[in-house]
Amino acid sequence: MAKAYLVGSGIAALAAATFLIRDGGFDGADIHLFEEQRRIGGSLDADGTADAGYTMRGGRIFEAEYRCTYNLLSGIPTLDDPSVSVTEEILAGHEDFAWDDIARLVDGEGQIVDTRSMGFSELDRLELVRCVATPEGHLDGRRISDCFGEHFFTTTFWFLWCTTFAFQPWHSAIEFRRYLRRFIHLLPEFSSLSGTYGTRYNQYDSIVRPLTAWLRERGVTVHTRCHVTDLGFAPGHRSTRVDRIHLSRGGRNEQIDVAPEDLVLVTNGSMTDASSLGSHTSAPRPHPHRSDAWLLWHRLSRGRDDFGDPAVFDKHVKQSRWESFTVTTKDPAFLDTLAEFSGRKTGKGGLMTFTDSNWLLTIVAGRQPVFRDQPEEVSVWWGYGLFPGRAGNHTPKPMTMCTGREILEEVLHHLPFDETQAARVLETSTVVPCLMPYITSPFLARRRDDRPHVVPKGSANLAFIGQFAEVPDDVAFTVEYSVRTAWTAVTELLKLDKRPPAVYKGHHDPHVLAAALEIMHRR
Repeated sequence: MAKAYLVGSGIAALAAATFLIRDGGFDGADIHLFEEQRRIGGSLDADGTADAGYTMRGGRIFEAEYRCTYNLLSGIPTLDDPSVSVTEEILAGHEDFAWDDIARLVDGEGQIVDTRSMGFSELDRLELVRCVATPEGHLDGRRISDCFGEHFFTTTFWFLWCTTFAFQPWHSAIEFRRYLRRFIHLLPEFSSLSGTYGTRYNQYDSIVRPLTAWLRERGVTVHTRCHVTDLGFAPGHRSTRVDRIHLSRGGRNEQIDVAPEDLVLVTNGSMTDASSLGSHTSAPRPHPHRSDAWLLWHRLSRGRDDFGDPAVFDKHVKQSRWESFTVTTKDPAFLDTLAEFSGRKTGKGGLMTFTDSNWLLTIVAGRQPVFRDQPEEVSVWWGYGLFPGRAGNHTPKPMTMCTGREILEEVLHHLPFDETQAARVLETSTVVPCLMPYITSPFLARRRDDRPHVVPKGSANLAFIGQFAEVPDDVAFTVEYSVRTAWTAVTELLKLDKRPPAVYKGHHDPHVLAAALEIMHRR
């Protein structure tokens, strides 16, 4: 029987293992995942305790047209109720607890911004339409700022868009165009975020743990603390048949011989590589090393133009970093006051961005509990800053140099809390900051061939999966993208008839376009 070796254990690798069993007929015992960290799940992580403070680096939003993701998770039972699939839980959660944000943006006076108008000038509208209509090949190497004037980056639309998806003006015009086309159907509800979906708990508890349980029940082996350092290729000019895997485990070097019928799927690159945690009383220290995901990609791409260019994505940290923070509180004061201010009960309010924040802070208080083991008396909320290198409005230091407590003080500065309320929140909260130097690296300005195809041309048994493999039309920095690369890899390597569903293209629907144009012209 053929074996499958998967490098990494993020959502792409977990999805690929599932598709290999479900569609490819693989026995779980013949599938091996190699993970350098102690825990699996990649960027969909969550950890900590109620006493020490919970932490999660980020959270991904979902929407109705995540066709690959819902297909994958429709066969995975939840941990709370095995009769309910993860997909069913997500869709039911949207029916019962959808966001309805009316305090999406808050200005420097602490007032809620009216987001009914996108704030466009006529030139902004023309530039936006031109960007959507421009063939992707004409945007090679261009930044968003190359396509728009300065006013565009002051509009309500830009504040909503950049803080929902984490775009910056210097990011890729190609990726921005893809996002515009991919999510154009969300524009009528974009300020309220009512068209977006979430998981019942954090995405590690709601997705990674059920998927892992399903795979382990079928005999899949996950090798943690295992470093894949290189791949060997069969003889031949520019051969793409892997015949050996070099790895290091427990300080010892090993080699796995790969048979011609075996498969090797590689997660190349990592958005959350070199992340570093701080604490309530200390700032995050920069992580000294890059992960195997980058180093392996550099080795594989050396001398080859069909394996992409990792240097485009991992050499510009100041353009790809931001910082998040997770707040654990044993007092309802913050969430109660936030609910009163926002006009929505906890979990219904969605994102809240402070437009005058030097860090461009955004916070979100999700449906409780956020963690599956979270005690009833404990609450968790989360936030992030897109400009962590700047000094704060209240705290005269860059976010990167701030303790968790100082970050919380900065957040409270932007909210209408009185001194007594603020002191109570500070006293009863634990804040864990997380600095992520590569978090928006998939958005960095690139050319079309800077990411390798999922299955490179002529490949016999090698595929790339995850955020840095190329899938036409779909958008990186999403769970859907990782799952689509996994499904594509399994389908193409095994030459299966069952292929991933087409990427949703709302820009081909005249009703969607009409609704989007109406929003664009609203004053």
